[in-house]
Order: sequence, then structure tokens, then C-alpha cells
Amino acid sequence: MNIPAWVWLVSLVVLTAVLIADLLIIVRRPHEPSMRESAIWTTFYIVLAVIFGLGVWATAGGRYAGEFFAGYVTEKSLSVDNLFVFVIIMSRFVVPRKYQQKVLLVGVVLALVLRGGFIAAGAVLISQFSWVFYIFGAFLIYTAIGQLRHNSPAEEFSENALIKWSRRVLPVSGAYDGGRLTTVTEAGRRMFTPMLIVMIAIGVTDLIFALDSIPAIFGITQEPYLVFTANVFALMGLRQLYFLLGGLLDRLVYLSFGLAAVLGFIGVKLVLEALADNSLFFLNGGEPVGWAPHIPIWLSLSFIFVTLTVTTVASLAKSARDRKRELADIVK
Repeated sequence: MNIPAWVWLVSLVVLTAVLIADLLIIVRRPHEPSMRESAIWTTFYIVLAVIFGLGVWATAGGRYAGEFFAGYVTEKSLSVDNLFVFVIIMSRFVVPRKYQQKVLLVGVVLALVLRGGFIAAGAVLISQFSWVFYIFGAFLIYTAIGQLRHNSPAEEFSENALIKWSRRVLPVSGAYDGGRLTTVTEAGRRMFTPMLIVMIAIGVTDLIFALDSIPAIFGITQEPYLVFTANVFALMGLRQLYFLLGGLLDRLVYLSFGLAAVLGFIGVKLVLEALADNSLFFLNGGEPVGWAPHIPIWLSLSFIFVTLTVTTVASLAKSARDRKRELADIVK
């Protein structure tokens, strides 16, 4: 795709405007969104992504539209996995519900900044070194194995060295002061509130998830513009989705298995494509490997959609059976 500079500029301006509007809503009226409000905004952002994808289809063809949709669905699914960890962070630090919107918005902004940096670095690496697909593929397969080993979302978050250091060294008060990062105690001493530690935890989580998501999206498309927009649309509406799903997140018990399958599939796809375009002198004499296929985008999109649909339906079915069993035990 040959994307003019003005298209990039317009995309960035629109994104910035959306983020500013989101920020103004939170600053002027910090609150816990209702289910209706969350559903409307979540639907709006999904419809916006679909319209954008259809626009790509109309202007660049079905191949690139398919790459966008496959990338969007993958990144959206990884973002839902990210929400699991956000829920754990909010619970562990007892963040008041009406201020969780602010934390989520900061998390989205940090995720966009980090992913933007990784996208730029990834695009440069891919253009200069085709063998980087071997590394991306191996990393995704390793990540998929890690997903299978997570028995619960809580295992994906633990207080790392940076968080522990911050709690130990920084003067942190024992209570929140609204959504502020600092507060003045009764003794007149200025201290940080626990909100700062929450922001640090969210930032570290965003960094870890960016390391997973960027190789995954580059395994679907190497077009920087599609990589960027798929990530942006996947993150837009994440704040509202957090409140919409609510307790439903705990019911997606098989999500990690679905994501493991998707990441493993994309990892294998990357390795096969690297073999098909091989230039490493110590593999096949530096020549492409003839038997290695290029997996078409329609197959990738179909696999991703079917896998995530099956794991979601299976998760909800299992949760429903478990609830019925619990109710039956109570009756007994």
C-alpha cells in the first residue's frame, strides 16, 4: 500500500481528537458508566472499525481489507486479555470505581504510545532484515505456550521489581485523594497517592502486552498503516468495554486457550513465510525453502474468527453449567 503523508496526518489528527474527547468526558464527569452507556460506545467503536475496513476494501482491495480485519480481531482479543490484568490491578489496589475510567484512559494512551514505537521499530527491522520473521515467529510460539500455562488471569500479573521499588522508595499515602496522583496530608506533607503506583502497574502491563501484540499483527500484515490502524481501533473503546463486560470476564475461562491457538498459528505462519523467503546462508544454502507455503489471508482470518468464537461459546457454556451446579448444590 502506498499511503500518502496526508492520510497518516488525518488519521493521527482524528485519533488525537477522539482521545481528547474521551479525556474531557472523564475530567468533567468522573463516574462509573452504565451498561447502556458502555454498550452504545462499544458498539460505536466496533462499527467505526467495520466502516474503516470497508473503506480499505473499496480503496485498496479485498486482500488488504482482510489483513485489517484479521489484525483487528486478533488485537481486540489480546486487548480483552489485557482487561483481565487491568481488573486484577484495580482490585489489588482497591481503586474506587468512579476513578477507574481515568486509569483505563491512561492505560489506553500508554498502550498507543508504546505500540506506536514498536510498530515503527518493527517496520524498520522488517524492511531491512527479512530474517526477523524467524524471531517474531519463535517469540509468538513461546508466548502461546506461556498462555497455555496460565491457569488463571492472576498469573499474568505480579508486582515486578519496578512496582515493589516504587512502593518502598516513594512517599505514598495510605488513601486515595480523588483521582489525583499527589495529596497533602494533615501534617502539610505532600505525598503520592496509591494512584501513582496503579499507573506504574498499568504502564508495565501495557509494555508486556505490546511485546506480544506487535509480532502478532506483523504476522498478519506487513503494511505499517494497517498495523497501526488495527491497533488503534482495537484499543479504542477498551475503557467502555471494561465496564460492559464486567463480571463476564471471569466467565471467559477458555480465552487463554483460544489466544494460545491464535498466537501459535501466527507464529508458525511467520516461520513458514520466513522459510519461503529465506536468505540466511546457513539454511538451505541461503535459498528459499520450496516446500514452505505462504498462508493466504482468508485462511488466517477464518482460523482466528472460528477459534475465538468456539472458545468464547465454550467458555460461556461451561460457566452456565457451573452456575447451575452451584445452584443445585445450594438447593440440596
